[in-house]
This record gives sequence, C-alpha cells and structure tokens, in this order.
Amino acid sequence: MTGTVTHDPPPGGNRPGAPLIVTEDTALLDDLLRLCAAAGATPEVHHGLPGPRGSWEAAPLVLVGDDAARRARGAPRRHGVVLVGRDQDDPGVWRRAVEIGADHVLMLPDGEQWLVDRIADVAEGVGRPALTVGVIGGRGGAGASTLACALAVTSAREGLRTLLVDADPLGGGLDVALGGETAKGLRWPAFASSHGRVGGGALEESLPELHALRVLSWDRGDCLSVPPRAVRAVLAAARRGGGAVVVDLPRRVDEGVAEVLAQLDLALLVVPAELRAVAAAGRVASAVGMVLRDLRVAVRGPYAPGLDDHEVARLLGLPLVGDVPVEPALQRPYGTGRPPGVTGRGPLARFCREFWERALVEARTV
Repeated sequence: MTGTVTHDPPPGGNRPGAPLIVTEDTALLDDLLRLCAAAGATPEVHHGLPGPRGSWEAAPLVLVGDDAARRARGAPRRHGVVLVGRDQDDPGVWRRAVEIGADHVLMLPDGEQWLVDRIADVAEGVGRPALTVGVIGGRGGAGASTLACALAVTSAREGLRTLLVDADPLGGGLDVALGGETAKGLRWPAFASSHGRVGGGALEESLPELHALRVLSWDRGDCLSVPPRAVRAVLAAARRGGGAVVVDLPRRVDEGVAEVLAQLDLALLVVPAELRAVAAAGRVASAVGMVLRDLRVAVRGPYAPGLDDHEVARLLGLPLVGDVPVEPALQRPYGTGRPPGVTGRGPLARFCREFWERALVEARTV
C-alpha cells in the first residue's frame, strides 16, 4: 500500500528543507514526527516510495524506516538517505542499508540528538558557517569594544548577514555602544536555560536589529553569566546562518568564554603601543591561546618611543593585522554620537573593510 499522510505540501513542489519520511511503522513515525517538530521542520510522509521524479530525489534528507527498506531497494541512489530502526542487535540492518544506498544507519532512541541536528540543518538550509571573529583587549581601555562594533557595522554595510555578540557581561552592553539600549529583543539572560540545539533563524529574529545587524548583548539586570552549554548552543546557532559573527570578548577566561573561544575562527588582540600594555597583553594572549587556534595582534597608537606595530607584534610573538586608527569622533561617550564605522568613511572604516576583504579570502581557501 502506498499513500501519503497529509502534511499538505504547497502546490508546485516540495517545501524547501522538508525531509521525507518513508515508513508504515506508526510508532516509529510518531517518533520521527516528534524529532522533526523539535528541529523546526515539517516533513512529507509516505508509506511507500513517492512516484517517479518525486520527493525521493528532491528532498534534502530521506528517513527510511527499517520496515520500509525492502520497498526502497529500487529507488534511485542518492546522498542523504538515513535508515532508521530500533533493534540494536540486528546485524541485517547494515545489509539493508547497503541495498538502499543509505549514508547512515541510525538506531533510536540513542541517535535522537544526532538526527534532530541533521533535520534542523536541512530545514535551515545550512551552508558554510559564519566567519567568526573575536576581539579582545590587551588591557582595559584598549578599544576592543569599539573595534568589535566597527567590524560588525562594516560587515553589515558590505552586505554580509552579521551578528554582534557581547561576551563581556561587565562591559556595559554593546547595544548601548550602538545606541540601541531600548531596542526590543532578547538579551543574554533570556537564553540561560538553552541547551541542545537553538534554531539559527529563530535566534536571529529574536535579537535587536541595529544598523542592519543583529546584536546579542547583556541587559541591565543582575545576571552576569549564563551556563556554558547555553553559550555553546547560542553561538553555534549564530554561526550556522553564514555571513559574519563578531564577538566582543572579556579579558578573563571562564567556562563560558572558553566555549566561545572554541568556536572562533580567529581573534584580534587589541594592544595600545606602550610597554605596560604589551606586558598585560602577553598574559591575555597566554590565557586565551590555550583554547584559541588563531590569535593575531592589532596595535593602536599613539606609539611610545621605540615601539611600532611590528615591534609590538614581535614582542608578543603574534601575527600582525595592522595599526588600528584612532578617530577623534569616537572618543565621545557611548550613546552620544554615531556608532564606530557607521558612515563607511574614515581610517577606521577603511581598516575594517580591508580586514574583511583579507579574512574572507582566507576563509574561502580553507
């Protein structure tokens, strides 16, 4: 018997990102529908194989119940087929997987989280993850938050989907720096109970939108931390949407910050060109370097006698990104002027634009 459980696909074809389920096992179907719901996907469901040139070929992911493996033998070979069963001790399941050309064999309930993640990936249309850049000050007042804001504003102005993440609960809030402290949207404390997988699209839509980018900042309440598992889930969701994610980092490393560092592609250490700042930056670099894979130095003037940007980089033993320009207009208190880099003009905006040009080229060659 071949039939369709009504999930009403739209006229003219399959829903983008809709997985296909093939099974007659009602208990298994209930479980798979539950997992699809958890992943934010509405599947197309068939008891047998769809017709020629139907959803078997078009669906981004096909979940075949072990009960339906025999009927799926004649289906065209394709990637993205998962054979789903329950009997951990059945050696024949691997033979049936080969017969239908399955990429994976999954046993419930052990494989539920893996399957939710896979379904959510196809539902969100996940491609290359966002280029994720952290910015950290070599000492207090180094200008790391200003540079983080300028990088994010520049990225958004250049047309990249951009998220700016404030990982420093004691920094006063990057929404304030962007003039959006009253903007509607969620802040970090709202995600304190998050675990497992957070939907990338849902996360982005829930955040304040300022200057064409989304901002995840802290509120003015008493919450000064969220659990590391929540940090991991939220930042992973931010990265799945592609584009660019910029993270303003604190100078301490706790469990939550370590979760952020582990997901960065690279980080910029902002160091004022003075000996005491270089000494402090060396300690920061040592701490974050235990987790971070790629740390580079950005030097900010004015320069103390005998120092230039190359000498600062040499003393720290880090690759040099360049000299971070200081613009007088940015010396005003946050919230009283334009956010850094918002006009697209001036030396700081030029520095940020050149940084993204180089970083994006590097990312495409990896």
